Amino acid sequence: MGLLLLLSGCGAPPPSAPARTAEPAASLPSLAPLPSLPPVTFAPLEPTATTTTTVPLPTYTTTYPTYTYPTRTTTTAATTTAPTTAGPLTKSPTPTPSHAAKCTGDPTKTQILALIKNDPGVPDAKLEVVEGPFCSGTWSFTTVGLAGESDDEDEPLQVVATGKGTTLAIVGLGADVCSTRVQDEAPAGIRVLACGF
Repeated sequence: MGLLLLLSGCGAPPPSAPARTAEPAASLPSLAPLPSLPPVTFAPLEPTATTTTTVPLPTYTTTYPTYTYPTRTTTTAATTTAPTTAGPLTKSPTPTPSHAAKCTGDPTKTQILALIKNDPGVPDAKLEVVEGPFCSGTWSFTTVGLAGESDDEDEPLQVVATGKGTTLAIVGLGADVCSTRVQDEAPAGIRVLACGF
Protein backbone atom coordinates (compact mmCIF):
# COMPACT_ATOMS: atom_id res chain seq x y z
CA MET A 1 0.00 0.00 0.00
CA GLY A 2 2.77 2.32 0.74
CA LEU A 3 4.02 1.71 -2.75
CA LEU A 4 0.72 2.74 -4.22
CA LEU A 5 0.74 5.85 -2.27
CA LEU A 6 4.07 6.64 -3.53
CA LEU A 7 3.02 6.04 -7.00
CA SER A 8 -0.14 7.99 -6.69
CA GLY A 9 1.66 10.91 -5.12
CA CYS A 10 3.83 11.41 -8.11
CA GLY A 11 1.02 12.50 -10.27
CA ALA A 12 0.40 11.65 -13.80
CA PRO A 13 3.13 10.16 -15.81
CA PRO A 14 4.95 12.54 -18.08
CA PRO A 15 3.65 12.84 -21.52
CA SER A 16 5.37 10.62 -23.95
CA ALA A 17 7.65 12.09 -26.53
CA PRO A 18 6.13 12.59 -29.94
CA ALA A 19 6.72 9.72 -32.17
CA ARG A 20 9.30 10.28 -34.83
CA THR A 21 8.40 9.79 -38.30
CA ALA A 22 10.94 8.20 -40.57
CA GLU A 23 12.41 10.50 -43.16
CA PRO A 24 12.05 9.34 -46.66
CA ALA A 25 15.26 7.67 -47.92
CA ALA A 26 17.21 9.63 -50.50
CA SER A 27 16.83 8.06 -53.80
CA LEU A 28 20.06 7.01 -55.44
CA PRO A 29 20.48 7.31 -59.15
CA SER A 30 20.12 4.08 -60.86
CA LEU A 31 23.24 2.70 -62.42
CA ALA A 32 23.17 1.22 -65.83
CA PRO A 33 24.42 -2.28 -65.93
CA LEU A 34 27.99 -2.62 -67.11
CA PRO A 35 28.43 -4.10 -70.51
CA SER A 36 29.81 -7.53 -70.38
CA LEU A 37 33.25 -8.06 -71.74
CA PRO A 38 34.22 -11.00 -73.83
CA PRO A 39 36.15 -13.60 -71.94
CA VAL A 40 39.94 -13.29 -72.10
CA THR A 41 41.88 -16.32 -73.04
CA PHE A 42 45.63 -16.60 -72.90
CA ALA A 43 47.46 -18.61 -75.45
CA PRO A 44 50.64 -20.21 -74.21
CA LEU A 45 53.79 -18.65 -75.55
CA GLU A 46 55.77 -20.89 -77.72
CA PRO A 47 59.50 -20.38 -77.87
CA THR A 48 60.60 -18.82 -81.10
CA ALA A 49 64.03 -18.75 -82.59
CA THR A 50 65.62 -15.37 -82.15
CA THR A 51 68.14 -14.03 -84.55
CA THR A 52 70.61 -11.35 -83.62
CA THR A 53 71.21 -8.77 -86.24
CA THR A 54 74.26 -6.56 -85.89
CA VAL A 55 73.67 -3.13 -87.24
CA PRO A 56 76.91 -1.25 -87.88
CA LEU A 57 77.13 2.19 -86.36
CA PRO A 58 77.26 4.99 -88.85
CA THR A 59 80.71 6.48 -89.41
CA TYR A 60 81.28 10.14 -89.77
CA THR A 61 84.20 11.91 -91.33
CA THR A 62 84.76 15.27 -89.77
CA THR A 63 86.53 17.88 -91.74
CA TYR A 64 87.52 21.16 -90.26
CA PRO A 65 87.75 24.30 -92.29
CA THR A 66 91.23 25.58 -92.87
CA TYR A 67 92.13 29.18 -92.61
CA THR A 68 95.01 30.71 -94.43
CA TYR A 69 96.44 33.70 -92.69
CA PRO A 70 97.26 36.56 -94.99
CA THR A 71 100.92 37.11 -95.48
CA ARG A 72 102.36 40.46 -94.70
CA THR A 73 104.80 41.85 -97.14
CA THR A 74 107.10 44.52 -95.98
CA THR A 75 109.40 46.57 -98.01
CA THR A 76 112.60 47.76 -96.54
CA ALA A 77 114.42 50.73 -97.83
CA ALA A 78 118.01 50.22 -98.68
CA THR A 79 120.10 51.55 -95.86
CA THR A 80 123.72 52.32 -95.81
CA THR A 81 125.61 51.47 -92.71
CA ALA A 82 128.67 53.28 -91.60
CA PRO A 83 131.69 51.08 -91.15
CA THR A 84 132.23 50.13 -87.56
CA THR A 85 135.55 49.87 -85.86
CA ALA A 86 134.53 46.90 -83.74
CA GLY A 87 134.60 43.55 -85.47
CA PRO A 88 132.45 40.56 -84.67
CA LEU A 89 133.03 39.12 -81.25
CA THR A 90 133.77 35.52 -81.95
CA LYS A 91 135.22 33.00 -79.58
CA SER A 92 138.45 31.52 -80.75
CA PRO A 93 138.24 27.75 -81.35
CA THR A 94 141.60 27.32 -79.64
CA PRO A 95 142.06 27.60 -75.88
CA THR A 96 142.27 31.15 -74.55
CA PRO A 97 145.90 32.27 -74.72
CA SER A 98 147.63 33.90 -71.81
CA HIS A 99 147.83 37.69 -71.97
CA ALA A 100 150.95 39.62 -72.82
CA ALA A 101 153.55 40.34 -70.18
CA LYS A 102 154.36 43.82 -68.82
CA CYS A 103 156.57 45.89 -71.07
CA THR A 104 160.22 45.93 -70.09
CA GLY A 105 161.08 48.93 -72.27
CA ASP A 106 159.06 51.13 -74.62
CA PRO A 107 156.27 52.10 -74.34
CA THR A 108 156.34 53.33 -70.78
CA LYS A 109 153.40 54.60 -68.72
CA THR A 110 154.49 58.18 -69.40
CA GLN A 111 154.66 57.58 -73.14
CA ILE A 112 151.13 56.09 -73.21
CA LEU A 113 149.70 59.05 -71.21
CA ALA A 114 151.45 61.54 -73.54
CA LEU A 115 150.10 59.66 -76.60
CA ILE A 116 146.44 59.91 -75.57
CA LYS A 117 146.30 63.28 -73.73
CA ASN A 118 145.32 65.33 -76.82
CA ASP A 119 142.75 62.84 -78.15
CA PRO A 120 139.20 64.35 -78.20
CA GLY A 121 137.73 61.28 -76.47
CA VAL A 122 139.97 61.61 -73.43
CA PRO A 123 138.72 63.75 -70.51
CA ASP A 124 140.66 66.91 -69.70
CA ALA A 125 141.78 65.72 -66.27
CA LYS A 126 144.81 64.20 -64.64
CA LEU A 127 145.13 60.58 -65.77
CA GLU A 128 147.11 57.63 -64.50
CA VAL A 129 147.89 54.17 -65.78
CA VAL A 130 145.76 51.62 -63.92
CA GLU A 131 147.28 48.50 -65.52
CA GLY A 132 150.10 47.94 -67.98
CA PRO A 133 151.39 48.66 -70.39
CA PHE A 134 151.55 45.02 -71.58
CA CYS A 135 153.65 44.28 -74.67
CA SER A 136 153.80 41.61 -77.35
CA GLY A 137 155.98 42.34 -80.36
CA THR A 138 155.35 45.96 -81.40
CA TRP A 139 151.83 45.98 -79.88
CA SER A 140 150.87 47.21 -76.41
CA PHE A 141 147.75 47.28 -74.21
CA THR A 142 147.23 49.73 -71.32
CA THR A 143 144.31 50.61 -69.01
CA VAL A 144 144.07 54.31 -68.01
CA GLY A 145 141.80 56.02 -65.46
CA LEU A 146 141.34 59.31 -63.65
CA ALA A 147 144.06 59.93 -61.08
CA GLY A 148 143.03 59.35 -57.47
CA GLU A 149 139.75 57.54 -58.25
CA SER A 150 139.00 53.88 -57.71
CA ASP A 151 138.44 51.56 -60.65
CA ASP A 152 134.70 51.12 -60.02
CA GLU A 153 133.77 54.84 -60.07
CA ASP A 154 134.43 55.46 -63.77
CA GLU A 155 134.96 53.03 -66.59
CA PRO A 156 138.66 53.03 -67.41
CA LEU A 157 139.94 53.75 -70.92
CA GLN A 158 141.67 50.98 -72.80
CA VAL A 159 144.53 51.84 -75.11
CA VAL A 160 145.88 49.58 -77.82
CA ALA A 161 148.95 50.97 -79.55
CA THR A 162 151.68 49.87 -81.95
CA GLY A 163 155.27 50.99 -82.34
CA LYS A 164 157.87 52.26 -79.96
CA GLY A 165 159.29 55.66 -79.14
CA THR A 166 158.50 58.18 -81.90
CA THR A 167 156.57 55.61 -83.99
CA LEU A 168 154.08 54.91 -81.18
CA ALA A 169 150.51 55.18 -82.60
CA ILE A 170 147.00 54.54 -81.27
CA VAL A 171 145.14 51.54 -82.75
CA GLY A 172 142.18 51.65 -80.37
CA LEU A 173 141.11 53.94 -77.51
CA GLY A 174 137.95 53.76 -75.39
CA ALA A 175 135.84 51.38 -73.32
CA ASP A 176 135.83 48.71 -76.08
CA VAL A 177 138.93 48.40 -78.23
CA CYS A 178 138.20 44.98 -79.75
CA SER A 179 138.17 46.22 -83.35
CA THR A 180 138.49 44.14 -86.49
CA ARG A 181 142.14 45.19 -86.80
CA VAL A 182 142.87 44.10 -83.23
CA GLN A 183 141.14 40.75 -83.82
CA ASP A 184 142.93 40.15 -87.13
CA GLU A 185 146.39 41.66 -86.60
CA ALA A 186 147.20 41.89 -82.88
CA PRO A 187 149.30 39.17 -81.26
CA ALA A 188 147.29 36.66 -79.19
CA GLY A 189 148.54 38.13 -75.88
CA ILE A 190 147.23 41.61 -76.82
CA ARG A 191 144.00 40.30 -78.39
CA VAL A 192 143.06 38.41 -75.21
CA LEU A 193 143.49 41.61 -73.16
CA ALA A 194 141.44 43.71 -75.63
CA CYS A 195 138.79 41.15 -76.67
CA GLY A 196 138.80 38.47 -74.00
CA PHE A 197 139.68 35.63 -76.40
